[in-house]
Amino acid sequence: MQQLEHAARALGWNGHLVSDLEVLGSRFTAVTRLLFDVHQWRTAHGWPPESDPARIRSWAEEDTHDRVPVPAVELVGLLVRVSKARKAPRACGTLITVAPCAAVLPGNHPYRPWALTELDYYGIGAVTAHRGGPAELVLAPEDRRTEFGTSLFERWLWELLYERLLRHHPENTGNAGVVVDGNTAARSD
Repeated sequence: MQQLEHAARALGWNGHLVSDLEVLGSRFTAVTRLLFDVHQWRTAHGWPPESDPARIRSWAEEDTHDRVPVPAVELVGLLVRVSKARKAPRACGTLITVAPCAAVLPGNHPYRPWALTELDYYGIGAVTAHRGGPAELVLAPEDRRTEFGTSLFERWLWELLYERLLRHHPENTGNAGVVVDGNTAARSD
């Protein structure tokens, strides 16, 4: 986990790491931020995280739902561990449609211009990171989300990350909806 924290820092991505996700055959770690005001509103109005894909799919049907909750997390980026740069395009795959994606390579990974050119073409970033030491940015990722638009998959992923963030980092949601001195408590993370 420390290796991924160093990689996120090298990329300039600030947020909470939500690890051990496996979606569409890709294993990755998401760097997320809780949108505290939205979380507070959703908590107060009975909109908990909804990670059931069938329920998310029903949100797209106008006859079923006339209101859908605003996403309560911001997806900063995705980190995918790979042993070689040439494996990164497949590992990131469709993930580049929902957030910037960066391959986390071993700290001793050799410089391979052709592999990095391919990563650059797809907008995939690369970071070399030793297990216990600092990470080095090799190639900055691009944010290609606007090229693909939003999808039900992306919305489901936001809800899954929201659920995991609340489960693994409850300290960030402790004051949600609590009234203090006549005012609703608010924090910014």
